[in-house]
Amino acid sequence: MKRLSLKILLSFSPFFLICCHTENPVMVKFTGETQGTYYAITYFENDGINYQKEIDSLLAVFDYSVSMWLPGSIISKINSESSNVEPDEIFKSLFLKSKDVYEKSAGAFDPTVGPLVNAWGFGFTDRMKVNQHIVDSLLPLIGFDKIKLENNRIIKFDPRVQFDFNAIAQGYAVDLIGKYLSGKGIINFLIDIGGEVLASGNKPGDEFWQVGIERPKDNASYGEGLTAIVNLKNKALSTSGSYRKFFEENGNRYSHTIDPKTGYPVNHSVLSVSVLASDCCAADAWATVFMVMGLERSMEFLNQQDKLEAYFIHSGKSGILETYYTPGFKDILVEELK
Repeated sequence: MKRLSLKILLSFSPFFLICCHTENPVMVKFTGETQGTYYAITYFENDGINYQKEIDSLLAVFDYSVSMWLPGSIISKINSESSNVEPDEIFKSLFLKSKDVYEKSAGAFDPTVGPLVNAWGFGFTDRMKVNQHIVDSLLPLIGFDKIKLENNRIIKFDPRVQFDFNAIAQGYAVDLIGKYLSGKGIINFLIDIGGEVLASGNKPGDEFWQVGIERPKDNASYGEGLTAIVNLKNKALSTSGSYRKFFEENGNRYSHTIDPKTGYPVNHSVLSVSVLASDCCAADAWATVFMVMGLERSMEFLNQQDKLEAYFIHSGKSGILETYYTPGFKDILVEELK
């Protein structure tokens, strides 16, 4: 499930662009492509060392593990009905993290939703003419009770079960890059992969990193129009929405977010949700959960825990965009733009 762009707001003096030995940190900034989307990384390092090649290599290893668009990837092999491939550490970690969110969300998050995603045309196969009969035939393949990790092998109780980590993978990749930069002694950085953002430390002058949340608009360009600006420090932010990837048929609109319980795309007033968490993997997964749950169920869930904060943009009764956010999210909110 593709994510939305979070516009990064940066303002620096040209002084910090000078790449030489200095007592002040040097800004290093680069962008690239990965996982069918963009990445943008900014950090401050005393010697101005650029680690883009190393990060590109890390992302290539990540793709080899969990990219469904690579026929030879580990996830592609595991999704094969006749496969007995051994999962690597990346796959196993995503499996276990997904299982945790699956259990805590009572199944609203489920990476075995792959067959339904493909049937609705949001995966790597052509869209089918989905009807209740097709949905009923695929629902028995959905659920963590259909799989287990045992003796370093993925056991599928039905060989047709398929994984789709798109609702968590980009966030996990952001965390991997964050760990890499931290291992290099870099503590002030901002990482963005397709709208999954991790902020560590500060900008020079003890300033917060600032990120903009997009205003929902059909077929908008990335970063086109903002609804809010937030401060980030040692936190991750992920935004998921229904207005970028959808199709219309017979007057009905079908979102790419599939409810694993019903087998159908979600149909409620929430257009996007941004989740604040300690790590990007969790923020990514829970943004999908809340898109599945809708506003009321999500509010009930959030009121019962204190580790997640969220910002919802939804369509009000009059069709006008409205926002709702948790008290903790208010603490990072710099400005709402009307």
